[in-house]
Amino acid sequence: MKSYNIAVIPGDGSGPEMVAEGVKVLQAAAKGFGFGLNFTTLPYGGDYYLQTGEVLPEGAVAELQKYDAIFLGAIGHPEVKPGILEKGILLRLRFELDQYINLRPVKLFPGVDTPLKDKGPDDIDFVVVRENTEGLYAGSGGFLRKGTPFEVAVQESVNTRLGVERCLRYAFDYCREYGKKKKLTLCGKTNVLTYAFDLWERTFHEVGAEYPDIERDYAHVDAICMWMVKNPEQFDVIVTDNMFGDIITDLGAIIQGGMGIAAGGNINPRGTSMFEPIGGSAPRYAGQNVINPLASICAGGMMLAHLGEKAAAAAVEKAVMEICATKIQSLAAGRMGYSTSEVGDMVAERLL
Repeated sequence: MKSYNIAVIPGDGSGPEMVAEGVKVLQAAAKGFGFGLNFTTLPYGGDYYLQTGEVLPEGAVAELQKYDAIFLGAIGHPEVKPGILEKGILLRLRFELDQYINLRPVKLFPGVDTPLKDKGPDDIDFVVVRENTEGLYAGSGGFLRKGTPFEVAVQESVNTRLGVERCLRYAFDYCREYGKKKKLTLCGKTNVLTYAFDLWERTFHEVGAEYPDIERDYAHVDAICMWMVKNPEQFDVIVTDNMFGDIITDLGAIIQGGMGIAAGGNINPRGTSMFEPIGGSAPRYAGQNVINPLASICAGGMMLAHLGEKAAAAAVEKAVMEICATKIQSLAAGRMGYSTSEVGDMVAERLL
């Protein structure tokens, strides 16, 4: 029987409760579809930082490279200054594990409300491929005369041919395998960011020539935001840089029903990838058994698909869709009509 070694980082706030239900569903999927999952829980997060003074211990990244995947809860602690955990865990792992793709499905499930008038599941079903290790997040820049009236702050967007091309190739390959319309849209800002997106656009068309079966499309990021609200049905797969991807995927989360259902993957196609719910740690709901675990469960489903267990992944998504259509009253914490653990039970039962 094939088995996989999974590092689990429950994280902060309500993260451990969400992860517990995700693991419960993953165990049911493994049992139902005949493969093994070996989970190792690691304590990294706000409490670990407050106790030890370090975000990740020495050797943690090298140790994580030995796992087939990482299943992450949520990062964010009310007693830790914003940015410390996010940079020290999320960004560090993305960069040092070379998780150069952020994959974000934007899919409205039956029974889930969207704020978009007259739109339904047939209209909201696309994927965003976001470059995950370059752009403004590379940290290039600095201060001049900091703390004075003449202060200057510079932060540069770093875009390399290697980084751009490998992201685009992943997007074209993904569109070829999974795209319903076989249409890839490049999201950029070529009329203002004339250097960075000149590189993106040229590479997009050069690589795209190798994919004659994929329709190529381009739109400025502001237009993408407008059309995601007005005509989301026009999109199939969107590819973009790190910053624009960060922005439009949060918009995507809202139109698919909110952070309670949105999941994402940080992908290294030839290394260790990490899967997580998109929402925050929601510390005010911690320990109450009321947080919505569906985003974490969906992240687990994405992880199974990445590991090659596609039948199990499809079954997880189907189970989530069924309870959204027939059971869940709301995706909001405390308003689901069921506890956190009961929602996990309902999904898991459909897999056995």
